[in-house]
Amino acid sequence: MESGPQKKYNLFVRLLSMAKPYKRYYYISFLCIIILSFLGPLRPYLIGEMVDNYIINTQNKQKLLEWSLIIAGILMMEGVFQLTATYFSNLLAQSVIKDIRTKTFNHLLSFKMRYFDKTPVGALVTRVVSDVEAITEVFSAGLMEISGDLISLFFILILMFSTNWQLSLMTLIPLPVLIIATRIFAKAMKSSFQLERQQVTKLNTFVQEHITGMSIVQLFSRQKIEYAKFKEINKGHRQAHINAVWANSIFFPVVELLSSLSIAFLLVWGALKAGGKTSLEIKSMYGQIIAFTLWINQLYRPIRQLADKFNILQRGTVRAERIFEILDQEEHVQEDGTVTACDFNQDIQIKQLSFAYTKGQEVLKNINLVLEKGKTIALVGATGSGKTTIINLLSRFYDYEKGSILIGETELKSIQLKYLRANIAVVLQDVFLFSDSIHNNITLGNQEITREQVVSAAKAVGAHDFISQLPRGYDYAIGERGGELSVGQRQLLAFIRAFLYNPIVLILDEATSNLDNESEEMIQKATEKLTLNRTSVIIAHRLSTIQKADKIVVLEKGEIVEQGSHQQLLKKAGHYKNLFDKQFLEDNR
Repeated sequence: MESGPQKKYNLFVRLLSMAKPYKRYYYISFLCIIILSFLGPLRPYLIGEMVDNYIINTQNKQKLLEWSLIIAGILMMEGVFQLTATYFSNLLAQSVIKDIRTKTFNHLLSFKMRYFDKTPVGALVTRVVSDVEAITEVFSAGLMEISGDLISLFFILILMFSTNWQLSLMTLIPLPVLIIATRIFAKAMKSSFQLERQQVTKLNTFVQEHITGMSIVQLFSRQKIEYAKFKEINKGHRQAHINAVWANSIFFPVVELLSSLSIAFLLVWGALKAGGKTSLEIKSMYGQIIAFTLWINQLYRPIRQLADKFNILQRGTVRAERIFEILDQEEHVQEDGTVTACDFNQDIQIKQLSFAYTKGQEVLKNINLVLEKGKTIALVGATGSGKTTIINLLSRFYDYEKGSILIGETELKSIQLKYLRANIAVVLQDVFLFSDSIHNNITLGNQEITREQVVSAAKAVGAHDFISQLPRGYDYAIGERGGELSVGQRQLLAFIRAFLYNPIVLILDEATSNLDNESEEMIQKATEKLTLNRTSVIIAHRLSTIQKADKIVVLEKGEIVEQGSHQQLLKKAGHYKNLFDKQFLEDNR
């Protein structure tokens, strides 16, 4: 088990390893920062020498001009190196977070549905967007500038002690107090960052869920209640930031006070040294006093910022830990399948299949079923009977552990996942459409599919007429989740998508539920077109839609209780007959 400091160190090293492809940017910016670390402290020294040698004593205008030009040149060099360091450090940071964000999102794409079932969407959005963005500062404002500040501090102290060690000790008297204050500040900021991280995730999750479910909130008149909850969460978010503000508002005045004390000690030293000396001897001290005044400002400024920058590193490391938690997750569907030449036009055999979403709570129990090639098989049963679970396993949204699913003689898990899903199409009850055009939602961005193919598929499914009547036709923007379309129209787009990809095995999950009569008729015709000469699995609550199925399988509490054709099951007068009669009575009320 790693200790806290060791864990943080390992996290930091791992984060730095992400910058390896961009070492050139790092070396350029780091070189510029090192040069700046020497140029900055050197300038006060040169100013002090110029004051002593060419203003107080000799008043040599020519030399004064030359030294002034040298100092001005140093200032210009500092500007150039600062610009270069800032540009390349930020280029490094943006390049690294681009890679991290891409890697994280790509990793998420491979996860099982089980992971998304138990992880709030808002939390994932926070990680992929906010947390990754916070890592930027580690490379741009944290690591680089801390290195430069430490080198600069070391060089300032060397120059101060080499110039006047007694005066250096005098002006550094407040330094121990500053170090203690910095440690206290760092601890306070650490706890505030942790609280801020928790509150940001909580706020993002709440907002995402409630905007997505706004219809439910309004339908049940929960606006005031949910608003009160939001105010409470937002209050916690505010308090997390106020804690950081309090720490800053106390720490930075303390730094300014200690800096002023150092200047005061400098002036006291000057006054004590001036006692009993001639005006010429007093003037010879001016250069040192000016140089030390500038050094004190340069000394306290990086020390003050070091605490903040160490907190930036700490915050970035904390955020990186959350990203690495995702990258280290083994929740993805195991892509150990290698078969890419399986003939899907064979019987699909489900043998002794059991499955549980939660360990010990099986939703499928010893399922044995044959899905005959080219036939239409309907799964019926009450909610929670296991219908959707079967299709989730067939499409490998989830992986089964007990039993087997065979396509011909080939185990489903041994088939390469991409190849499997190229041959199996699923039309879900809750059709998900992206905020894009109709054309792009049908093709899913596949550039190889032409407009002519899309139109041909729409005509085959019976959706071309309604699409043509929309503004801009196939280029019509359908809004978020297809909000500009009716439920039936969204369902038809999913049918076009499935038809276009021409799968061998077709799965329809509650495809005709929640539709009006006109839409249901269109979907029925589309279903007949799609299922023709295909192995098809249909889940339906409305039994009138699956009477023509070759086989109807009745499920109850995760077990198959009956199977046969519509007429055969009616003659049995069992579970299916009861379901059919009950639904017939409801439809004729």
